[in-house]
Amino acid sequence: MSFTASPALVRQAERWFVRGGTPTMIEGYGFVRHVLPRMLPALAFVTLASLAWLVPLKAAGPERWFLLGAVSAVTLAVWVTVRSFVRRMPRFSPTATVAILVAYAAMPVVVPLMQLVVDDAVTPPGGTAAGLLEFVVFFAVVFVATASGTTYGLGTLVHRAVRHTARDLRNNVHLLGRALPAMLFVTLFLFFTGELWQAMNRLTWWRLALVVVLFGAITVLAAAARLRDEIGRVEQDLSPSRLSAACAGTPLASVPIDGPLPAVPLDGRQGRNLLLKLATRQLVQAIVVGIALNAFFLVLGSIVVTPETAEQWIGAAPLYSDLLPGMPVALVGNAILFAGFGSMYFAITSMSDADHRAQFFAPMIDEIERTLAVRAVYLTVRHAAEPGVRLEA
Repeated sequence: MSFTASPALVRQAERWFVRGGTPTMIEGYGFVRHVLPRMLPALAFVTLASLAWLVPLKAAGPERWFLLGAVSAVTLAVWVTVRSFVRRMPRFSPTATVAILVAYAAMPVVVPLMQLVVDDAVTPPGGTAAGLLEFVVFFAVVFVATASGTTYGLGTLVHRAVRHTARDLRNNVHLLGRALPAMLFVTLFLFFTGELWQAMNRLTWWRLALVVVLFGAITVLAAAARLRDEIGRVEQDLSPSRLSAACAGTPLASVPIDGPLPAVPLDGRQGRNLLLKLATRQLVQAIVVGIALNAFFLVLGSIVVTPETAEQWIGAAPLYSDLLPGMPVALVGNAILFAGFGSMYFAITSMSDADHRAQFFAPMIDEIERTLAVRAVYLTVRHAAEPGVRLEA
């Protein structure tokens, strides 16, 4: 029998890649054709939300809240509608593409000008010309961040990683059981160091945040190097049995496969997409470990370190946290510091641990191999969807 590949089947396969967080596997993947349509909900949300600046500054009481509520309701409704529309992966004409980009780029200037009519004064964010520039920069940053995240399906990857972590609670408890003893061996005695309590009592929150960001950056660099090796070792088994098994449950499940298919090399963007897919799962798991460690150190410090001991270590009356009443700022800072260090230590060492690799990397590598196998079939179907080409079975 013969099998005729249709453009509709190709588009269904492309949606499967998008839902899996690997949109770059789509052949001919580009900004105008694939990225911009999926960016539209975020761009529409930011564009309409900016209309909140048109609410008259002189309005007070119920009138002001009614106007803000109306803007919020319209923004949310349009976002939901557009989001439902782009799930079908529409393709915009050149005219529509230009109109979308021009409309978004004009909003940072149009909104203050419209406010001049509404309120007899231009009051951009900050109330100054510098505030207007910040408004423009904000729109630009949102556009670049949305384009980057959409290109690699970052939102989908994070959602899938969080969902996997929440679903696999038993495995996460096992990971915490493995992580806590090692973390405590490394950090427990440092936690009760008086000099560190003095430093944390004086350290501002933004400096502490920079330290945590530094730990995160080291984790990302180490994970990137290790995971790049993992992707390099993925073997593309494109035998008929492997291809059929990989396509099961996908739009390509009905495609007849009579023989092995050639492996198609990945380009740089596709390799980065797979790397991000692995790294996201690893980092979400590290965050879970960090949250558990933070809670443990908070409880430990509350039990062991009395107010008198804390005052003796700090050399003065300890400052107390506003968010966590009754807990010294130094204790909260120490808990965050050691949780950040512990999650970094766990993420790096666990990548070389055989048991953790079997529980985490093996399923992820299987998923990567499946993506590559489905991609090989997709490329064949896409070629067969061209006029005059048929698949024989």
